[in-house]
Amino acid sequence: MKLKITGFILLALITSLILLSCTGNVNMAAENTSEAAVKRDTTLKNRKDTLTITAVGDIMLGSAYPSKSNLPADDAVGSFKNVASFLKGDIVFGNLEGCFLNSGKSTKCKDTIGNSCFAFRMPERYAGIYKEAGFNLLSVANNHVGDFGWKGRKRSAEILDSLGIKYAGLTSHPYTIFEKDSVKYGFCAFAPNENTVSINQVDSAKQLVAFLKKQVDIVIVSFHGGGEGARFEHVPRANEIFYKENRGNVYAFAHAVIDAGADIVLGQGPHVTRAVEVYKNKFIAYSLGNFCTYGMFSLKGPNGFAPLLTVKINGKGDFLYADVISVKQDKVHRLTLDTANTAFKKMSALTDADFPGHRLKFADQKIRVQD
Repeated sequence: MKLKITGFILLALITSLILLSCTGNVNMAAENTSEAAVKRDTTLKNRKDTLTITAVGDIMLGSAYPSKSNLPADDAVGSFKNVASFLKGDIVFGNLEGCFLNSGKSTKCKDTIGNSCFAFRMPERYAGIYKEAGFNLLSVANNHVGDFGWKGRKRSAEILDSLGIKYAGLTSHPYTIFEKDSVKYGFCAFAPNENTVSINQVDSAKQLVAFLKKQVDIVIVSFHGGGEGARFEHVPRANEIFYKENRGNVYAFAHAVIDAGADIVLGQGPHVTRAVEVYKNKFIAYSLGNFCTYGMFSLKGPNGFAPLLTVKINGKGDFLYADVISVKQDKVHRLTLDTANTAFKKMSALTDADFPGHRLKFADQKIRVQD
C-alpha cells in the first residue's frame, strides 16, 4: 500500500512539473509574441511618413580609353561641386554609364583613330567620387556597362560592393534589397542590352517586381530605353527602334511594372529630357537625360540640359510632389545649374504634349497633382 501511495505521489509530482513547464512555455510564448508585436509597432512608428528619392540620369565622369585625354583636368573630383547641395535624400540615384576599370581594351571599337571610340572605362578611383557625392543607388543596366566585357562588369560590381553602393540590372545581379531608416527597399533595373535584365521581356519584369513587392515596402524600378537624341524627346506608345535595335516600349513597360507593384519608375537612355507621368498614384520619369557626362557625349541642344529630381512619396509609395532643379553641361564649364530652368520647362511642355489631361501642375520648379 505504501509503495502504491508513493507511486501515486511520484506520478502527481511529474504531472505537476509538466503542467508548470507547459504554463511557463505558454507564458514565454505570450511574452515573445508581445515583444514581437511591440517591435513591429516600434518599427512602424519609426518609419518615415515621407520619403525622398533624388534621381538623375546618365553619369560618366571621364573615360581613360582609348586615351587619358578623355579624363577631366581635375581628375573628376569637381564633377558634382555645383550641384552637391541638391544630392540629398533617403535614396540618391543615377545611371552608371560605363564601368570602373583601370586597364583593358574594348572589342566594341575596332577603329580608335581620332579618339572617337564610344567605350567608357572610368578609372576605379572615380567610384569614390560617386560615394562622396551621396549616391547610394545606381543602375548598371545600360548599353555601356559591357564595353569592357565580363572583366569590366565584375570589377565594377566589386568596387560598388566595397563602397556600400547598391546597384542592379545585370543578369548576374538583377535586383537588390536593402533597408534604410526602418524602410525596406527593393530595386531592379532593365535595358535592351546584352548581359542586362531585358526591358523587352515585360512578363519577366512584372514577375521580378511582384517578387520584390512581397518582401519590401518600396520598389524602385529603373529602365534604360528609347531612341537617342533630339528626335526622340517624345514618348511613343510603341516599340522604339534605334540603330536596328528594339529599345523597348517604355510607356507599356512603365505601366506594366507599376501594375505589378512598382512605386516609382526612373528612366534614362535617350540623352534628352522626356515627359513625366503619374499612373495609379505612382511617379514615372521617362528620361532624365545627360546629367554628368564628360568626354565623348554630345551636349548640343537638348542633350546639354537635364533635370535633377527630388521626388517625395509617402510610406505607401504614392507620389506627393517633386522639386526639379535644372542643370546644364558644356565642354568648358561642365555641370552647372541652369537659371533659365530649361529642363523643367521642357519637361512641362513634353508632358502636356504626350499626356493630355494629365492633371499635373508645373509651377515654381515643382510638380504637383492638381486637386
